[in-house]
Amino acid sequence: MTYVISICDPRALPTLTALCAELSLPVNVVLHAHGTAVRSMLDILGIESNEKRVVMTVANTEKTKRLIEEQKRRLFIGVPGHGIVVAVPIKSIGGGKTVAFLNGNQQPAKYTPELNYSYELIVAIANEGRTDQVMNAARAAGAAGGTVLHGKGTGSENAEKFYNVSIASEKEVILIVAKAEQKAGIMKAILEKAGPASEAGTIAFSLPTSEVAGFGLL
Repeated sequence: MTYVISICDPRALPTLTALCAELSLPVNVVLHAHGTAVRSMLDILGIESNEKRVVMTVANTEKTKRLIEEQKRRLFIGVPGHGIVVAVPIKSIGGGKTVAFLNGNQQPAKYTPELNYSYELIVAIANEGRTDQVMNAARAAGAAGGTVLHGKGTGSENAEKFYNVSIASEKEVILIVAKAEQKAGIMKAILEKAGPASEAGTIAFSLPTSEVAGFGLL
């Protein structure tokens, strides 16, 4: 099973949700987000807005491949500006009934997923309003771009701080898909220029991927 994260233009959302329904994917969460592309890049790609939708779903290996292939066909994933898809392997699922539910009432055999380390998903959690600081550091180290989700920490009002990272403050979660050989350099740059000791207060980690699509070249 994989956790498939699809990032698309808001106008493509109905097509994407319809595709998830066709594949009988039972758990789909839609989040509002925005991209980090600079204005000049948006003009080159003919894109008016940085607004994005993020659809997160759980799928088995077969449906993951079908979901990505259909997004390439219907949403033109792979053409610059049309979104990206990344699949993160799920290590464990709580309960046999949950496994069956997520897998179309079938109990899959136990397996160890093959991990494609050509790309990794970097997750950077920063203080609100510090996306540019994080992305400037990431781009300087070779990152192509990112997608920003808005959220809030759930610590108590008197939560202790790690350096100057307030657990309970407004947060921005920045998702960056990077080539494996660039991942360490990008994370190092983020931590050096926007890390816990800075005003951005960024904490970063990476996740392995099993499938990646949507990185077309100009």
